[in-house]
Amino acid sequence: MSLSKSSSAKVRSIVLGAAGYSGAELAVILARNPYFELCAAFASAGRAAQSFTELYPRYKHEFDIIIQPWHDDLATELADKVDVAFLALPHEASEAITPILLNNNIDVVDLSGAFRLKNIEQYPQYYGYKHQHPELLAEAVYSLMEWQTADLPRLISVPGCYPTACSLALMPLVQAGLLADSCLPVINATSGVSGAGRKAALNTSFCEVGLNAYGFFKHRHRPEIEQNLGRKVIFTPHLGNFKRGILATCVVTLKPNTSAEQVKQAFVQAYADKPLVRLVDSSPNVADIAGTPFCDIYWQQDGDHLVVVSTVDNLLKGAAAQAMQAANVRFGKPETAGLFAGVAL
Repeated sequence: MSLSKSSSAKVRSIVLGAAGYSGAELAVILARNPYFELCAAFASAGRAAQSFTELYPRYKHEFDIIIQPWHDDLATELADKVDVAFLALPHEASEAITPILLNNNIDVVDLSGAFRLKNIEQYPQYYGYKHQHPELLAEAVYSLMEWQTADLPRLISVPGCYPTACSLALMPLVQAGLLADSCLPVINATSGVSGAGRKAALNTSFCEVGLNAYGFFKHRHRPEIEQNLGRKVIFTPHLGNFKRGILATCVVTLKPNTSAEQVKQAFVQAYADKPLVRLVDSSPNVADIAGTPFCDIYWQQDGDHLVVVSTVDNLLKGAAAQAMQAANVRFGKPETAGLFAGVAL
C-alpha cells in the first residue's frame, strides 16, 4: 500500500469504516479540511477494494480515494506515516483495533461507543459484551466539545448522536443549578433512518419506517446521557421516516421561582462563544440542520416547567463533524476547519 506524500504542515489521517455513512462523511470533511490530509481509507477485511465515488457518486468531480480492506498488519506499515486514525466502526471492532493503532504511534478518534462509558460494568448491560481494555477507558477523553475542558489526549471518544442532542440541550441548566433536585428529565428523541447505518435491514428500510418508539429504558445512549448530566433520565428514542437528523424534546422541572431571564442567561452564557450551537427563536426543524454541523436549541417555559428542543444532524454534529471538531482542537487547528464547505451525503 502506498500513501500520498503529505505536506509537513498537514495532519496525516486515515478513516476506518469509510464505506459507511459516518465514515464517508468524515472522508469528505477531511478532504475539504485544509489542515488535514486524507491519506487512506479502509473498510472491513471482507470487502474488495472499491472507489469511494462508486459508493457515493455525487463526489465524482470533487475527490476520490480507493477504500481498501483493512487488516491489522497495516498498522505497522502506517506507523510514522499517519498521525491520526478516525474509527467509524462497530464498538467491539474499535476496541480491538485501538491499542494496535496507539502502539504504532497513531492517535485515535473513535466514533463508536467503545470508550464512552466510564463505568466498565455498564458495557455488558448496554452494549452486550465485556470490555477488555479498562486502561483505555481511563485514558480516553469524551469529546462533547462545547463542554470540553480537559486537554484532548491521543485517544478521543466522540459522543453518540442522541447524547449530543440531549446533553447540549440540558447541560446549561444543570451547570447553572436551575433544575429542581427531584427533577427526572423526560426525553423523547427521534432520529432519521441513516442512524441505523448503511447495511440493509427490513425494519429500517425507508419504505417500512413510519414513526415508532424503541429501546425503552435500555437504549445504550441512556447511561451516556446520565453520565453527562449527573442524574437519571427517562430516555425514549424513536425512528422517523426521514433520512437524517435528530429532534430531541426534553421536559424538565425547574427550581421554584426560576425566572425566564435566568433560563435565557444559562443558555447564552454556555453557548455565546460556541460556533456550532445556535440558539434559535422558533421550534427547530430537522430539515434546517440536515447537512450542517450545528445544534439548534429552543425552549419554552411555563412556571416551573421547561421544554427544551434541540436538533442535530446525526451523521455530522452527532458523529463526523464532532469528530473533526475534536481533531481540529487536538492538533491545534481552527475548531471548525473543514465543516462549512459543500453538500452533505
